Amino acid sequence: MKLSIVIPVYNEYQTLERLLDAVAASPVKEKEIILVDDFSSDGTRELLSGLAGKYAKLVLHEKNQGKGAAIRSGLKECSGDVVIIQDADLEYDPNDYGRLLEPIEKGRADVVYGSRFLNKDGFSHAPHLLNRLANRVLTVISNIFSGFKLTDMETCYKMMRRDVVAKIPLEENRFGFEPEITAKLAKLKIRLLEIPISYRGRTHDEGKKIGWSDGFRTLYAIMKYNLFR
Repeated sequence: MKLSIVIPVYNEYQTLERLLDAVAASPVKEKEIILVDDFSSDGTRELLSGLAGKYAKLVLHEKNQGKGAAIRSGLKECSGDVVIIQDADLEYDPNDYGRLLEPIEKGRADVVYGSRFLNKDGFSHAPHLLNRLANRVLTVISNIFSGFKLTDMETCYKMMRRDVVAKIPLEENRFGFEPEITAKLAKLKIRLLEIPISYRGRTHDEGKKIGWSDGFRTLYAIMKYNLFR
């Protein structure tokens, strides 16, 4: 199966080149990389021109719209059988691609979430206990409404058959993408598995962008897309 890797990018000058090298070295033979720059202002755009050849497609937003909007733009460019979202900040390890892809290739799942909580060391490197607690709480609330039994709804690593994600009209522009797509996948009655992944979180000083306001938006999105869509 061909894997399309959608990478939303916003001000990731320090990590982007290393991330692309790691993706290229990941244990999936047939893959394409779609980069979406969400109007970076730290030199990332200038760097991208020098990285041509390390990605199949580059989409440039003409204004900052948010991670969800960047993912929507990237999904439009995918040609693979399977899609995964990859953050550009090195928190997630592309070496996990093969393990995520295996259940889909073997016909046991349509969607695979990589869980930081199923790995005993996976989420222990998250910088703040409150971040881990917030993820747990939001996942439990999402499960109540979606019917899934997830341990990590907020994970970046969502690997999906492209024909499945093509059925979902996505709306959220920022981090509300995670509960939105989970709610809409639940309505499709797809087969969803979780497997453990590795994770090394970074702090806000290191460039992490999600904040408490995004947590409240996530809670709103859980209600909105499970109850009113």
